[in-house]
Amino acid sequence: NAYSASINRFENHIELFVKGSVERLLSMCDRAIGVPANKIHNIERRAEQLAAEGFRVLGVAHRILHDVPYNPKASMEKLEFIGMVAMIDPLRPEVIDAVRQCREGGIKVAMITGDHPLTAQVLAKELGIARHGISRSHDAPVTGLQLKQASDAGKETFNKLVNDRRVFARVEPRQKMQIVESLISNGEFVAVTGDGVNDAPALKHAHVGIAMGNRGSDVARESAELILTDDNFSSIVQGIKQGRIVYNNIRKVIFLLISTGAAEMTLVVLSILMGMPLPLLPLQLLWLNLVTNGIQDIALVFEPEEGHELQQAPRKPDEPIFNRLMLQRVILNAIVMGCFAFAVFYWQISNGTDENSARNITLLLMVLFENVHVFNSRSETISVFQQRFFGNPLLLFGMLSAQAVHIAAMHTPGLNSILMVEPVSLSLWGQLLLIALLLIVVDELHKLWLNSRQI
Repeated sequence: NAYSASINRFENHIELFVKGSVERLLSMCDRAIGVPANKIHNIERRAEQLAAEGFRVLGVAHRILHDVPYNPKASMEKLEFIGMVAMIDPLRPEVIDAVRQCREGGIKVAMITGDHPLTAQVLAKELGIARHGISRSHDAPVTGLQLKQASDAGKETFNKLVNDRRVFARVEPRQKMQIVESLISNGEFVAVTGDGVNDAPALKHAHVGIAMGNRGSDVARESAELILTDDNFSSIVQGIKQGRIVYNNIRKVIFLLISTGAAEMTLVVLSILMGMPLPLLPLQLLWLNLVTNGIQDIALVFEPEEGHELQQAPRKPDEPIFNRLMLQRVILNAIVMGCFAFAVFYWQISNGTDENSARNITLLLMVLFENVHVFNSRSETISVFQQRFFGNPLLLFGMLSAQAVHIAAMHTPGLNSILMVEPVSLSLWGQLLLIALLLIVVDELHKLWLNSRQI
C-alpha cells in the first residue's frame, strides 16, 4: 500500500495521521497546507527532485475525524497533505568497496527497496550496482507496478525481467519474495539481507537469510539463518571470503591425503604387476602415513588466504569436491610419485641390492616425496615460488618435524630394526632429494598449463 496510518485521540477530537510515499498520499489528498489546490502537482515534482538527489522522501498527511471509524480504510480519502520529510543515509565507504569485490568475484548484487525509483537509482549508481544513468533502460529501476504487470503476463515474462535487472524500487513485501523465488528458479543461489517485518518472507524463502542484528526486527531475525551483529554489508563479503578460504583449505587437505595414498597404491600395484617383491612392508606404510600426514594435514587447515579468493568464480552448490581439477592433480601427482618410487625400487633390486635395503631407500624417497608434496598442496593455481615461504609456520614446522622423526628412526637402535630402516650416505640423500624435487617441477608445469588456459 506504500503507506501506514494511525488514529489518535486528542482532548476534543480524533485525528488520522498517514505517512508513506508522496505520490500515494497525494492520491488520497484533496488539499495541502500552504499550497493552492491548482499547485498540488508541484509537490510530487519537488519530491522527485529530492529523490534524484539521493534523499529518501516520506510524505505526511492527516484528517480530523468525528469518531473512530469502524473501517479505517474508508477514511483514507480527502486528507490534507502536511509536508515531506527528506532523509539521507550516507553509504559507508567500505560498502562501495564490498560491492566492487562482489562484482569481481562473480557475485551479483541486487537492490530491492520500497523507496522512490530515483532514490534507488542514485544509490545504485554510487554503489556500482547500476552501471549507467537512468536513460539506459537496462539499468533503470524496475518498479513494483512493472513487476505486477510482468507477473500478470506470465511466469516466463516475470523471470526474464527479474533476471535482466538489478535495481527494484517501490516493491511490495510479497514482490520481494517473488523476486527471490524467480532468481532461485533461474538457477541462482540467493542470499537476502533485511531488517524489517516486510523482509521476513524474502528472508525465509532465500537459500540464506541474513538479518540485521542491531536494527533488525524480531520477525526478521527469526526468519533468517544468519544474524549480522554489526549491520554492515561488507561483513557479509568478508564472510564469503572466509568461507572460500575454509573450503579451499579443506580441498588442500583432501588433495594431500588422497594423492599420497594413491601414490602408495600405484607403487604397490606396479610392483605386483611386474612380479617384484613388496616395495614397502605394511608396517612401513603405516609409518609413512603417520610421519608424513600426521602433522601436515592439520597444518594445511590453517593455511592463510591466497589473496584471490574474491576473484574466483562462485562454485555451483552441487559441485563435488572431486571436480575435474582435483582429479587431474590427484592422478598426475600420484602417478609421478608412484612411478618414480617404483623405478628406484626396481633399479635397486635389478642392481643386486637386497630387499630390505631397497625398501629402506624407497621408504626414504616416499617420505621426501610427501614432504615436498606439502608445498604443492598449498595452492591449486599459484606457483610455489610465488607463495610466502613462511606464510604458514605450522606447516613448515610439520614438514621439518616429519623429516626429523624419520631420520631419528633411522638412527635409533630398536626402532630402526622394527621398521627395517637404516642410515644412508649423503650422496644417496642428495640423489633422492633431487628425484623428489621433480614433483614440484611437474606440478608447476601443470599449474602453468592451467593458468594459460584461463587467460
